[in-house]
Amino acid sequence: MAQGALEVLAGTRPLQQLARWLDPENYERLQLRTNLVRCITQPVPRIGAARTSTPRHVLIRSVRVCQVSGGIYEASVVAFDQKRVRAIALRIEQWRGSWRITALEIG
Repeated sequence: MAQGALEVLAGTRPLQQLARWLDPENYERLQLRTNLVRCITQPVPRIGAARTSTPRHVLIRSVRVCQVSGGIYEASVVAFDQKRVRAIALRIEQWRGSWRITALEIG
């Protein structure tokens, strides 16, 4: 999920692919952040200029998981997206027989 979230921010994965595992609040927060990142990083188009963009691949460096209570886990992830190292914190809870991300913080 951490890798998927960073790929969404990089524009290489559609956010809808993560909808199943994110609760509504975190889905909206990731969608807002993705839109802000795109507004900031989108170059101004020039007439006749070819569009060049190379997808950034995300490498997960380390993962630490801790059980908070029955059916609730917290994880910290260190990832490298070919531009910088990032920290991601997740809270994963069992919800109606499946797992949901109820907290997602990307540094």
